[in-house]
Amino acid sequence: MEELSKHFINNNRRHFLKKVGLGIGGLAAASLLDPFSSLSGNSNLNPTGLNLPHFAPKAKRVIYLFQSGGPSQLELFDYKPLLNKMRGQDLPDSVRQGQRLTGMTSGQESFPLVGSNFKFNQYGESRAWVSSLMPYTAKVVDELCFIKSMHTEAINHDPAITFFQTGSQQPGRPSIGSWMSYGLGSLNENLPTFSVLLSRGTGRPFSQPLYSRLWGNGFLSSLHQGVQFRSGKDPVLYLKDPDGMSRSQRRAMLDHISELNQKQEAQFGDPEINSRIAQYEMAYRMQTSVPETMNIEEEPDHIIQMYGADAMVPGTYAANCLLARRMAERDVRFIQLYHMGWDQHFDLPSQIEKQAKDIDQATAALIMDLKQRGLLEDTLVVWGGEFGRTNYSQGTLTDMNYGRDHHPKCFTMFMAGGGVKPGFTYGETDDFGYNIAKDPMHVHDLQATIMHLMGVDHTKFTHKHQGRRFRLTDVSGHVVNDILS
Repeated sequence: MEELSKHFINNNRRHFLKKVGLGIGGLAAASLLDPFSSLSGNSNLNPTGLNLPHFAPKAKRVIYLFQSGGPSQLELFDYKPLLNKMRGQDLPDSVRQGQRLTGMTSGQESFPLVGSNFKFNQYGESRAWVSSLMPYTAKVVDELCFIKSMHTEAINHDPAITFFQTGSQQPGRPSIGSWMSYGLGSLNENLPTFSVLLSRGTGRPFSQPLYSRLWGNGFLSSLHQGVQFRSGKDPVLYLKDPDGMSRSQRRAMLDHISELNQKQEAQFGDPEINSRIAQYEMAYRMQTSVPETMNIEEEPDHIIQMYGADAMVPGTYAANCLLARRMAERDVRFIQLYHMGWDQHFDLPSQIEKQAKDIDQATAALIMDLKQRGLLEDTLVVWGGEFGRTNYSQGTLTDMNYGRDHHPKCFTMFMAGGGVKPGFTYGETDDFGYNIAKDPMHVHDLQATIMHLMGVDHTKFTHKHQGRRFRLTDVSGHVVNDILS
């Protein structure tokens, strides 16, 4: 009865004249601009009708290796020998400058400085500093663009991750992958434009959880939400035909459902109906494309060895990196990996050693594998978490053990391929690793730069919702041209 009421309400005189006027006007405009365009049926056109990209892109696709929990830059990439010399001394007030602390350390009587327990060396022609925790990454530093001066606004996990993924600390906005899907469309009609893979690290395996809204579409069409690929026998849920149904019967059923949905859309004009039709069709095509993409048995032994033994264990970071490369080969537009377990508040030396081992070899292998296949040139790889860690110990500091709290004021990320400078380091922190000394980069700056590499002007890429024009970078952000090749 409710649907019937909507039908009669929507089909009043004003609505009829509006539909007729827009239809005739649209046909007239199309005939003036290009008399054959409305009949061309060109499937390469962006379904949203947006005139993107704004300019020639340097990257066709993105692989975002998100390290959930906040990796400690001081143990991995930001070498600060002064912290070792001053180990145990209190963080000077002149350095801290009254900055906000979390509730986990704000009550501490002292803030004892602590350097890394791990050795650092310089590698490659770029002479980049890398910890002994990352021996494989150390071998590819000349492919990497390090950003030592990242900073964010949130100090706790949920808002900080949400900020990186959606441009807002408040939930409900579209994720960066959804924006890219909405603006640029698909490069492969048989696989999702925005694909998501999750893994759990061994450093702190039961730390901060992740929520599906992080790869959600927000106020954009549900067609643009991220599709999660799982490690079980059904990589994508609900793809299989029901028991007793043949493929031809499935095709006939979808055709009938599509016909009904098209009638509903014609009556009510709900854009989500078209999204549902497209999702049904994508799921049907994925019945063939997904198993082929997920089947790594055809990979040669030397490739498996490159990624490490864990590449053969479904659901691990190494396995997901290998799948990310297979997806990139098949032109998936935005590939998002989330790796949990970087939240080292205590027992940091032992936890981060395990966590780094999870990701080091596979990350380096992914970059080199993309390069040897000619894909790194137009694939942008992004690595990093939601914030960094403090230069003082959380809790008791001993000779061999310590922890670190959240620190949003400065931390390290890196990028590779897709138009960024290889073998380059941008930004600096002070000798204490607590404040930015040179060239800060905000979260919105990173997002603006990623979009620029994809051929998108972030200030012009907006979507009107509830009377306001929204964009990923909200009302700020600038492209960091210094890191562009």
